[in-house]
Amino acid sequence: MAGAAVVNARHAPAGGEGQRVLLLVAVSSFLVPAMGSALNVAMPTLGRELGASAVTLNWIVGAYLVASASFLLPFGRLADLVGRRRVFVAGMFAHALASLGCALAPSAPALVVVRFLQGASAAFGFATGMAILISVVPVTSRGKALGIATGAVYAGLTVGPVVGGFLTQHLGWRAIFLASAAVSAAVGLGMRLGVRGEWRQADGRFDLVGAAAYTLSLATLMASLSAWRALGRGRWLLPLAVAGLVLFLVRQASAPSPLLDLALFRNPVFAFSNVAALIHYAATFGVSFLISLHLQIVLGLGPQAAGFVLLTQPAVMTVLSPLAGWVSDRLEPRLVASAGMLLTSAGLVALSAVAAGGGVTRVVAPLLLVGAGFGLFSSPNTNAVMSAVERAHYGVGSATLSTMRLVGQAASLVVVALLFSHFFGSEPVSTASAATLVRSNHVAFLLFAALCGLGTAASLARGRMHRG
Repeated sequence: MAGAAVVNARHAPAGGEGQRVLLLVAVSSFLVPAMGSALNVAMPTLGRELGASAVTLNWIVGAYLVASASFLLPFGRLADLVGRRRVFVAGMFAHALASLGCALAPSAPALVVVRFLQGASAAFGFATGMAILISVVPVTSRGKALGIATGAVYAGLTVGPVVGGFLTQHLGWRAIFLASAAVSAAVGLGMRLGVRGEWRQADGRFDLVGAAAYTLSLATLMASLSAWRALGRGRWLLPLAVAGLVLFLVRQASAPSPLLDLALFRNPVFAFSNVAALIHYAATFGVSFLISLHLQIVLGLGPQAAGFVLLTQPAVMTVLSPLAGWVSDRLEPRLVASAGMLLTSAGLVALSAVAAGGGVTRVVAPLLLVGAGFGLFSSPNTNAVMSAVERAHYGVGSATLSTMRLVGQAASLVVVALLFSHFFGSEPVSTASAATLVRSNHVAFLLFAALCGLGTAASLARGRMHRG
């Protein structure tokens, strides 16, 4: 491996530097969900100020996910080739600039565009953070470390609604993006100056043609699905996107230095763990967005009060995720993760009943149940995926799992967008349309619960995780 400075578990940063790696990865893991959940609370206010329709509001969230998912795999491969730390630092600084652009956006369409750029920059960190972390920790402590990092994700989800409600109510929704810019810059600076190790463990050339084909095809696929009902002319993009992805896979099968090594999917643990992640996030990501609208539009809560209600779900996830990661170092991850999927499905069924009628107190218990299921699923599933790939593929493995997560999240918003297009059309979400929102949410939560049932089957099908 000419010119590659390799750091592996046996030559990992020791002492303070290793702790700094864990801290910085945890903070970066905290940032994106904190910003996203804060923005969920700000959506009604943002929509009123910018005059955005329900479909446009969905795109403000969806553009970020489409971009992140589309660029993850190329950046994961790039990180394996040129260095994970280098890619991580570049991504944090780019995310800071994009966040500043979001804060300055003059209109809803402009915000959608800058959110796409923000999502693309976030893909740098998504593709490298977990890969850097598992390059540092020994295999026997991998689940514990991943549990801490995943717990930081859920801590972000816990704090985000409260901070978002406070900032929106007292400083305005733009303050959310200004805070994101400051934290992104601090993390990038910390990794640049405080961590000297580098992780570059793959040979070969970067498949630029494959990266372009993948990025354009995946972005087109999700955009066409999101616009299926809102823009009838967008439907012709769907077969074009599918054809592009098929050609990408054909190229990867014969490329001397593929962007994605298809042999990874011959491992059932890797394959089914990724499928389970895709389905789980498709069934859960839209929950906070829909419940936030329900609390504020149907029940009349303010942004700050709605934020306090929404924190119940991620608070449970924050507590259970490190514990579930520790357990997955000792028990089969598929059993822990599958139990979590079942709990999530039960919580979603309960939320469908709440959407059809009920006050704030009836919202909390189902959110706690969904949170418990989520906390039990994520860390063990991540442990299974990353334990199924070789060290040289950590970047691609992490990027693949993150892609499944983000594609699942985007798919969740596609479901929401289709339901909103069906029930609302171009009508804004407001108190005047509260009854319509209730009907839409009821259908959405039942669909999400059914998806979780399929995800449980995929989780169980992965088999035992090989332990080296």
